[in-house]
This record gives sequence, structure tokens and C-alpha cells, in this order.
Amino acid sequence: MSSNSDLVIALDKERMDAMAASDTEKLQKIICKNLIYTHSSARLDTKDSLIGNMKSGATVYESVVPSEVKAQELGKNVVVLTGKAQISVNSGGKALKFGVRFTDVWENQDGQWRMVAWQSTKTTD
Repeated sequence: MSSNSDLVIALDKERMDAMAASDTEKLQKIICKNLIYTHSSARLDTKDSLIGNMKSGATVYESVVPSEVKAQELGKNVVVLTGKAQISVNSGGKALKFGVRFTDVWENQDGQWRMVAWQSTKTTD
């Protein structure tokens, strides 16, 4: 793997850890302003709505644990990640635990890698 792939995999792990820690300040820095975040439930969030729901307590991530993460570089400024994650979240007052397969797109924007898109699908494991 190249250094961009390794860097983006590490950044995505930091992003998942920040979600579980409700570290919205860190998320503000590493999420693109035009984020398209498609949850496994098909709910769609923007950067503002994703972070806003976390700040309000409407969505509380307890843990997001990635596995089998692979990176595909598309030029020097885009990295697409695919993998699996186990998610524990309280959404709208309902505690949920489930696995997902995900596709996660990161772009180097003026020297700063930012997440621009997330799409996940629930798994049976």
C-alpha cells in the first residue's frame, strides 16, 4: 500500500473513534463541508446534520470498529476505502448494534484529507 492509502485508513479509524467519543471538533476538521453520508438505514446526512444530531444527542455512537479495510487510490487526491464495521449506536432513543459493509471516499483538499462520502449496508454478522 502507498503512504496515501495507509494515511487515509488511519484517518478513517480516527474519524470512527471521534464519532464514538462524540468529538465533534475533530469531525469538523476531517469531514468535507459537502459530505454525503448514507446510513445503512438509507437515512441521508450532510456534514451539518450528522454533527448536529451528535451534538443534540439524537444520535450517540458508542463504538464504531472497522475491519477488513482496503484502500484503492484513484490518482493522488482520492482514496476509496471499503471494509466492514461493527457499530453500536443510540439513534432516536433506540439502542442498536449491527455490522455493515461500507464504501468511504476521501479527497485531498489543498493538502488536507477529508471524508466526502459514506455508504453502508447492514450485514448479517
